[in-house]
Amino acid sequence: MAAPAPLLADEDPSFAELLALRPQLTMHAHDGLTLEDVPLARVAREAGTPSWVYSAATLRRRYHALRGALADAQLPAEVHFAVKANPNLAVLRTLAKEGAGADIVSEGELRLALAAGIAPSHVVFSGVGKSLAELRFALSRGVGQINAESAEEVAMISAVATALNVTARVALRVNPDVDPRTHAKITTGKSENKFGVPILDAPALYARMVATPGIAAVGVATHIGSQITSGMSAYSAAYRALAELVRELRAQSLPVEVVDCGGGLGIPYRDEPAPSPAALAGAIKAALGNSGAKLMVEPGRWIAGPAGVLLASVILQKRTGMRRFVILDAAMNDLVRPAMYEAWHGIIPVSPGDYAAPVSPCDVVGPVCETGDTFARNRGLPPLEPGSLVAFLDAGAYGAAMSSTYNARPLAAEVLVDGDRLAVVRARQTQEALLAGQSVPDWLT
Repeated sequence: MAAPAPLLADEDPSFAELLALRPQLTMHAHDGLTLEDVPLARVAREAGTPSWVYSAATLRRRYHALRGALADAQLPAEVHFAVKANPNLAVLRTLAKEGAGADIVSEGELRLALAAGIAPSHVVFSGVGKSLAELRFALSRGVGQINAESAEEVAMISAVATALNVTARVALRVNPDVDPRTHAKITTGKSENKFGVPILDAPALYARMVATPGIAAVGVATHIGSQITSGMSAYSAAYRALAELVRELRAQSLPVEVVDCGGGLGIPYRDEPAPSPAALAGAIKAALGNSGAKLMVEPGRWIAGPAGVLLASVILQKRTGMRRFVILDAAMNDLVRPAMYEAWHGIIPVSPGDYAAPVSPCDVVGPVCETGDTFARNRGLPPLEPGSLVAFLDAGAYGAAMSSTYNARPLAAEVLVDGDRLAVVRARQTQEALLAGQSVPDWLT
């Protein structure tokens, strides 16, 4: 007897429901799915597929929404965009022109931030494993703050700063052992995670930092995870712990001028509730509003995620028994989040005809030689002919940044739209570029 046909996932929102929550996207009767004022079909014609497409207007809108929430809460807070979420130079330049700083975790990200016009004094260098070479580069460029994550790293910073005859502004990152109830691979503030110093050990280490040559101990920092959508309880617990630490340090007459609150604010990829910037500002204000310290936040996904889509073309459809497979020219090497995190992304047809057609269950997959190269199972999509376009929603963060050339597939193009303007801001990698830099040793020729 034939296996029963797969059923649609009843909880999945419709195309219309997905668009209703994403004002940057509209479905036009003639032009089809449009990001701001640029039809995605035009992007496909001019840049090809797969392509990442970012909305400058959305980046600006979301950055100012966060800044506005902090200002409304009367918090003296700086916003540093987490470059790891989207390191595209045009994206960084768009945010830099609005006043954003940068949160970086490598020399490469620092170079990008500087190239985008972000002042080195407006850069925070985070990360658990900064090399001596990276520290030398950062301090020689006058980076504004380094978040140290261990006693060993404090010693490294001191040695580099002393050799360069500079003073490094250093905040101590603490691990408050708070569970943010997000995916296990992106929690960063639990005791078993590699990040930060146990908060109980922080006072003694901070006191040693104050007396360490080459270092100006400026404050404390934390970051408890990414894609936090479970409410403010984890943030509140972490910030209360920070506030208590600040009081303890000051009681010992130790200087604390900065409290770095980290990032991690989640977004709704489906239609799930997610906390607002106002809620985050409220949690910060409740715990740290009277600290007298300069506050910092480091959002990445919240700003960039909804600003981007991954545009892909259908290669073919195939049926195996009762299953329908829609095979795209995008793959897990482009968007790895579904394979790595079991992440859900909305997938919407670009053509107005496809958008309005009846849907049936299908598995949406890429051409990579891995069963894990699956974007969605039993997702409702219409019949899609070869060449039909689809858009993956909320792909502006941890999309292109995590892509690879697995299966010798060139990196996709990146496109910025601004109003009705369109520019390719990272050219599609060529097949020749894939070979560049490789060589065969003499004994094999």
